[in-house]
Amino acid sequence: MSDKQNGKDMNNETAASSKQGENGAQHSQQAEQQNQSVGYQGLQSNPQYQQSGNHSQLSDYEAEAARNQQEIEYIMTDELQPRLEWFEQQFDRCSELVFHNFSINAGIGARDYNAVLIYMNGMFDIDQAEHHVLRPLLGRTFYTRQELTQYLYRLHQLPITEMKWVEDGVEARKSILQGHGAFFFDGDSRILLFPFSKFEKRGIEEAPNETVIRGPREAFVEDLQTNLSLIRRRIKTHLLKTEVFELGEYTSSKVILTYLEGVCKPSLIHEARNRLSYINDAGVIAATQIEEMLADNPHSLFTQMQHTERPDVVSAAILEGRIAILMENTPDSMIAPATMFMKMQSLEDYNQNFIATSFIRIVRFLFSFISIMLPSFYIAVTTFHAEMIPFNLLISVASAREIVPFPALLEAFIMEISFEALREASVRIPKYIGQTVSIIGALIIGTAAVQAGIVSSAMVIIVSVTGIASFIIPGFDLSLSFRLLRFPLMLLAGFLGIFGIACGLILIYTHMLNLKSFGVPYLSPWAPSSYGSMKDVLIRAPWWKLKSRPTFALSNQKKRQADDNRGWTQKEGDQS
Repeated sequence: MSDKQNGKDMNNETAASSKQGENGAQHSQQAEQQNQSVGYQGLQSNPQYQQSGNHSQLSDYEAEAARNQQEIEYIMTDELQPRLEWFEQQFDRCSELVFHNFSINAGIGARDYNAVLIYMNGMFDIDQAEHHVLRPLLGRTFYTRQELTQYLYRLHQLPITEMKWVEDGVEARKSILQGHGAFFFDGDSRILLFPFSKFEKRGIEEAPNETVIRGPREAFVEDLQTNLSLIRRRIKTHLLKTEVFELGEYTSSKVILTYLEGVCKPSLIHEARNRLSYINDAGVIAATQIEEMLADNPHSLFTQMQHTERPDVVSAAILEGRIAILMENTPDSMIAPATMFMKMQSLEDYNQNFIATSFIRIVRFLFSFISIMLPSFYIAVTTFHAEMIPFNLLISVASAREIVPFPALLEAFIMEISFEALREASVRIPKYIGQTVSIIGALIIGTAAVQAGIVSSAMVIIVSVTGIASFIIPGFDLSLSFRLLRFPLMLLAGFLGIFGIACGLILIYTHMLNLKSFGVPYLSPWAPSSYGSMKDVLIRAPWWKLKSRPTFALSNQKKRQADDNRGWTQKEGDQS
């Protein structure tokens, strides 16, 4: 009997332990699912974590990080402590955040009002806050909470800055990250925001990549408000509009779309707004990110927006009816629509005499063609079409190439790649020795390569002229595109001769014909042709002849200036 009883007891214990095991397994499964819902997916996908088998054992740091991923709802209350704890949880492990707790005098025998000022150290001007907010509050006695609220409301009305009341903690959190201060106290559910931002910023200097001999020297900086003021100083009209976008889930980068209302076509403005609204990235920290997301053809080697750091270039583009996009934390601005001929223009073209400017532009276009064609043409002629070279020059080229062990194609590739490496090295190394490296590379290495018989002297001349020609192009992105296109053209010339060059140029031209920048053909006004806009392409007509805005700029007003700007030259008839 006792054995049966013992057997029953053992069976009961076994069943109980089995049930507990099942409950434990279910509990572990639920816990694991809960862990996944709060952000443990990245941890469980780790191979070391999977091999360890300790899926339920997490470090304190990992568990705390997972808990912080859950968005805790802000409690709207007039008590200070719950709100303070919410901000402390949101800014956990943010060492630069300051919680300045203090008490406001409520009179003798009354309980003082507890208050707190929250701000980011290094981004908030505490001296200005102390002068306008803390000292007035601490130097007075408020016998009732209503009196304190009324005083803060009057302080809010002062024209010292754009202070505002909010009731949402998420909005206050966002303002704190932008350099504002958040103030609240016991007994009022609202939060008073003080935009006393203080950022270290660079002074206005000359644009290092867009230097001019005549004209303004100012360039954009990393501060967005400073850049806008530089444009406002040139375009003094209320029709200059600036629309703000915040891009980036974590960066909340401010991007400004600016245009001239009434001059810029509404369809262009709407298209720019639409494209910017689609950008949804974790972080936007560079203007190139925006450009690639806005481009009509992002896979093209030719960029479809114009980049500049000069406020006068942006102002001139806006006056033509184009849009400009500025971004905080970068001096680089973008202009659209942009064509190839716009990138071939320099600001100095409009600060010099139109005759000299026209000559310089012709030279610029000629050497731009040389920069992309000269190495390929040399390879094709020396490899397939030697009869095209004059006899005396052919003897000189043949004698120079007699000791070179490589074919012209390989020789050109060696020299071009070496030149690109030398140019990249001169950019990356400190500027104090950059010129020295360029001179050493051009003279010593080139001379040694010729004397050693690795390359011919003619090839050194060809590559040097090509490099100088590429520096003439004002737009760096267009110059870079031409530099890269040299290599496929050299391959075509090495295998097919001039026929290969012709095929390559046809492909490049066809591709450029199909490109558009915000709906504007990339080769405008050349294709499609527009005679009225050709006055400011290959040559520049006098200012008094440029009466209309470019048709390809999508301007809403075609007329740019009056017809009688030189009316004083018309002689009046003799009056009797």
